[in-house]
Amino acid sequence: MTQKIDNDALTKERILDKAEFLFSQKGYHAVSVREITKAARCHVGAVNYHFGSKKNLYLSVFRDRWLNRALRMQQFFRDSLPDRESPTPAEVVRALAQAFIGGPLSDEERLRHHQLMAREMAKPSEALDMVGEEGMKPFFKELVLRLGPAMPEGIGRDRMMLNILSIFAQVLYFNFARSAVTLIAGREYDREFNAMLVEHIIEFSLNGLGGTSEESRG
Repeated sequence: MTQKIDNDALTKERILDKAEFLFSQKGYHAVSVREITKAARCHVGAVNYHFGSKKNLYLSVFRDRWLNRALRMQQFFRDSLPDRESPTPAEVVRALAQAFIGGPLSDEERLRHHQLMAREMAKPSEALDMVGEEGMKPFFKELVLRLGPAMPEGIGRDRMMLNILSIFAQVLYFNFARSAVTLIAGREYDREFNAMLVEHIIEFSLNGLGGTSEESRG
């Protein structure tokens, strides 16, 4: 019985792994269940046994893989903050940039994470709603609480949201557009360049929030 449970668990993980890769390369509609099970070296019925349907498998890829990685990066962000009640805006932005540009993900995980979401955003489905409600919105609310007080008084909700989205957009771009950045800047993502990017994001963000570049060195 124990061996069967272990084999079932291994089969489920192989299906998730191959499904994530194929969905990230081709998108949901271009991938068949038969293609996934062939890559995972299992019977077609294994998808129904473990997930119920192709759609449920797709949602499981986002819940078990994409959302899991997003939550790991969010926790890395929290762990990178100074151990006191109210970190400065510069410290918050630094922790955010470090979580994505360095952070806990391997290069392969980072690539899959980006490719899978890029495919999903091209043709949004229930998967986007799910990870949005469980991962994106709660984290964004956390950033609003941490960075909102640094913005000018009376800025209004819409401007505040756009300011924080702009900071986050920088972090996402420098994280996921590494090939383009390397091509244009002529710099590989080594430790020195990663540190340079983090400091640039801090300074640029603080200027946008109405802060000063001196805070980036605080």
